[in-house]
Amino acid sequence: MHLDKMLEWIKKCKYLPENDLKQLCDYVCDILVCEPNVIPVPSPVSICGDIHGQFYDLLELFRVGGELPDTTYVFLGDFVDRGYYSLETFTFLLVLKARFPDKIVLLRGNHESRQITQVYGFYDECMTKYGSNNAGKYCTRVFDLLTVAALIDNKVLCVHGGLSPDINSLDQIRALKRDQEIPHKGALCDIVWSDPEEVATWEISPRGAGYLFGKSVTEEFMEINNLDLICRAHQVVQEGHKYMFNEKLVTVWSAPNYCYRCGNIASILKIDGPKKPRSTLKL
Repeated sequence: MHLDKMLEWIKKCKYLPENDLKQLCDYVCDILVCEPNVIPVPSPVSICGDIHGQFYDLLELFRVGGELPDTTYVFLGDFVDRGYYSLETFTFLLVLKARFPDKIVLLRGNHESRQITQVYGFYDECMTKYGSNNAGKYCTRVFDLLTVAALIDNKVLCVHGGLSPDINSLDQIRALKRDQEIPHKGALCDIVWSDPEEVATWEISPRGAGYLFGKSVTEEFMEINNLDLICRAHQVVQEGHKYMFNEKLVTVWSAPNYCYRCGNIASILKIDGPKKPRSTLKL
């Protein structure tokens, strides 16, 4: 595979020939299958939230945040659906993963799912651009192998959604079977679907999957696992990022003017070192 040629092609917002996409997905699957459920990442690192097919905003994100391999990135999932260029967005990130596997971590979001992509656009986009769902099948195989958490300097836990009443320790996340379609309930579901909220402990989520989790259970989980911060995405926030629970948890959102109408800012969270202050870059 000519990864640099693929990169230049995709940067023009052009999708790959079907056979090239299959090769790329197979190659990335071989990388992902070796990654643990909780992948350790040293700082400095830049953390990005939902992208949702906003390809040109993703290019701007790299311009603002720094190009690979000079900058290490953790993406918190939800690469596809809703935006116009989900295929190009996901393919671009896969080429970067193939080219710089140790410099970019791709976490699974709730939209990296067969069922969700059939409703919110990615399936239809693949059908329109390729004339069949072969491309969708190659990509959803990658979805199943995406890791679900990153741990920066052993202190900052990154997930897409949030916590689960079935999970007390990082070792329980490490033991999950992730190579599957996201189930309707259970720990794997909760990690990609749950949201922080001002509730006492746990409440059923109005999303229909996952939970709402409160400050007390967040602090308990962090104490058990010796964490300083939980970093997640999954919810649009107007200023691009939002701290909760005495700054123990932060939501990062990286799709500006979400769905081309929300008018929100996007941000990148930068962690420069274990003892250094965190900073945000605005898009």
